[in-house]
Amino acid sequence: MSVNPNLYAELEWRGLVKQVTDPDLSKAMAGQSLTLYAGFDPTADSLHVGHLLPLMTLRRFQQAGHRSIAVAGGATGQVGDPSGKASERQLLTREIIARNVKGIEAIMGRLLSFDGANPAALVNNAAFYDGMSYLDFLRDVGKHFTVNMMLAKESVRARLEDRDQGISYTEFSYMLLQAYDFYRLHEDEGCRLQIGGSDQWGNITAGCELIRRMAAAHSRPAPQVFGLTLPLVLKSDGTKFGKTEGGAVWLSADRTPPYAFYQYFLNTADSDVGTLLRYFTFLPKEEIESLERSTKASPEGRAGQKRLAEEMTLLVHGADALKDAQAATQALFSGGVASLSASALMDSLAEAPRTTRPAAQAEGATLVDLLAETGLCPSKGQARKDIQAGGIYVNDQRVQDVAWKASGTSLLHGKFLVLRKGKKTYHLVIFG
Repeated sequence: MSVNPNLYAELEWRGLVKQVTDPDLSKAMAGQSLTLYAGFDPTADSLHVGHLLPLMTLRRFQQAGHRSIAVAGGATGQVGDPSGKASERQLLTREIIARNVKGIEAIMGRLLSFDGANPAALVNNAAFYDGMSYLDFLRDVGKHFTVNMMLAKESVRARLEDRDQGISYTEFSYMLLQAYDFYRLHEDEGCRLQIGGSDQWGNITAGCELIRRMAAAHSRPAPQVFGLTLPLVLKSDGTKFGKTEGGAVWLSADRTPPYAFYQYFLNTADSDVGTLLRYFTFLPKEEIESLERSTKASPEGRAGQKRLAEEMTLLVHGADALKDAQAATQALFSGGVASLSASALMDSLAEAPRTTRPAAQAEGATLVDLLAETGLCPSKGQARKDIQAGGIYVNDQRVQDVAWKASGTSLLHGKFLVLRKGKKTYHLVIFG
């Protein structure tokens, strides 16, 4: 597979180049296929949208003819990276880490191609430490780092300046582990480039230094290795990208349903949409600039947001999930929830309150009772008034009969009733 000589220029246009350890990186990328890696610690059983930038960058390199390696941190995850953290991470058990590694590996498999003409590789760094003792690590790796050098790294210095929190020896040592990852990947896989967020600069430069010092210790010429950091993704209001009131936006459908994922990108601010289209999509420059112009000229049309949400949902969750998310969005906007599949219905109302009742109670359940029991109306008397006033909907159909009762034919997919008060207050009742 030939190498795209213009990849570095494209990364710059997209705003993806924050720092580089060597200005010769652009020449190296244009002249030959490089092996590169990015690491992902298994702090949860899913990655979240904050991990998308390094993942998408690995994918860009792979499509441009370079060899991408995704590292699941089975070892580093046992220690915890202090970068960007104000306090010590809670240590996870080995069993939880093993479960989390499987979860993030599954997501990496959706976003990178591990077969074909130029397959990416998936590595668990726990394998690097099989058979290595603590004394071996101190002798072979630790001797190449001075404490002075480690104290100068921002991730360490910031914690040391906080007298209340400080930093444990465990997290202080994280830098050595990540540096050793780069060294092992360089030795075993010919890896010459590490990428990561700008908060990883200290860890990345430590890896480059270790490779050079290990070569010198074995009387070998110093290899040319590189580090590249990506910008931290912040919204235009300064808040962290990927966070909502409900927490992180995850890449696993079990944690963040595709509908909610789609809505997150659909609700991107006009001032952010151009940046996110550059960062995360593979749309060409001309199309992105056209979408930016359309968003600016007709913000009510949300052309950029719609395309961003489509591209991201398709990439992360697939065509079927995108179709369901779009259908659910249209249904909630136009009042057509009855047309949704069961999964799309559940996803679209994932953030709405819900009540579960035995299946046997469905037949004959009165609307007045349901409204009072679910809390949509404060009392049965108020429920009757709201029904008569035309403010109550069942499965998006207005009901003004206070004697309305549920039956098998009124349940969606044989088990759901979607109650709505006014335009936007939903409650999902599940029978069974």
